[in-house]
Parts: sequence; C-alpha cells; structure tokens
Amino acid sequence: MEVLVIGIAGGTGSGKTTLMKNLMGRFGDEITVMSHDNYYRAHDDLPYEQRCKLNYDEPAAFETELMVEHLHRLRQGQSVDCPVYDFTVHNRSSEVLHLEPKSVVMVEGILIFQHKALRDLMDIKIFVDTDADIRLCRRIKRDVNKRGRTIESVLTQYQQTVKPMHDQYVEPSKRFADLVVLEGGKNLVALDMIINRLQRHLEENG
Repeated sequence: MEVLVIGIAGGTGSGKTTLMKNLMGRFGDEITVMSHDNYYRAHDDLPYEQRCKLNYDEPAAFETELMVEHLHRLRQGQSVDCPVYDFTVHNRSSEVLHLEPKSVVMVEGILIFQHKALRDLMDIKIFVDTDADIRLCRRIKRDVNKRGRTIESVLTQYQQTVKPMHDQYVEPSKRFADLVVLEGGKNLVALDMIINRLQRHLEENG
C-alpha cells in the first residue's frame, strides 16, 4: 500500500479542523489522522498550577520525535498507539489512541512544518492562513466552551505565548507549504483541488 501523507499546518483557530472534517466527510474510511496536539509532553512531575504557566506554543513543548517515529511506522504499514492529551488538566491522559495505517495519513498541528524530520515525511504540505482577529475569536470560543477556560486566561495566554510564538515559529513555516489555503475548509476552490488529488491517489492505489 502506497501511503500519501498530507500535512495541514496553520495558526490557532485558522480552520485546520474544518478543512480536515470536510476531507474526512468525503474519504473518512481511507484516512488516518495524526494530531500534533496529542504529542504534547507529559508533565506528571508538575502540579496543575505550574502546568498552566508552561509555554505550549513553542517546539520544545511537543514530543515530536515520537510523532516522527509513529509516522514512519504508519508509512510502513504498521499500527501505532499514540498518546492522548487532556487540555482540561494540561497533561497527557492515561489513554492511548490506536491508529491503523491507511492509504492517506493526515498530520495536523500549528508547528508540524517547523520540524524538518517530520516535514520530510509529508508528500503534500498545506498551510491554512486566516486573519489573526478571526483566529483569536475562534480560539476564545473553543477554549471556553470545550476546554473549560476563562476568557481572561485565554487572552493572557494568547498575549504571552500564542501570538509571540506564532510570529516566531508558525508564520515563518508557511514558506515550506506546497499550498496556502485562505480561510481553511471554507475555501471551496482549494478544497476541490485537495479532494481531486486524494481521489486520484486512491484510484491509482486501488
């Protein structure tokens, strides 16, 4: 089985998830999804109060070397058990997510293009580019509604780490993209191009 690896990067709230959901809705049974968020490092040695203060938007926050190893194995037709991250407690949970190798592997995350070894495993690199104000609004809604945060804590984190790290790491990684998609899954022209590419790969590989 020839595996096609698609990387989807972009800033927080850019629309990566919407793009992925559209592709999953079309090719769900043929796609394995790897999220960089699940590879945040475990911090069992730190109390919750200290974990809240960590910088989660820099490359060192992720155990990317483990993700590289897992992606290698998926490309070779092997299944993997990836960690699961619990954002409500800022730590890894005790669960694992079993991933089976499929014809298409989608890798998503804000910093996946920043890591060369991970980037080199991708056949197609897509950067989702969205206005900063829209991204911030989406992040506030997500973190308050789904991750139990307060608006004040979201804004503080955004000002202290999210925006500075976006400017330092995420935005510059856009230069590695094969395709820059404005507005994510709402960009129907780009979505159609990506769907056609996936369809061709699946047809060529039976």
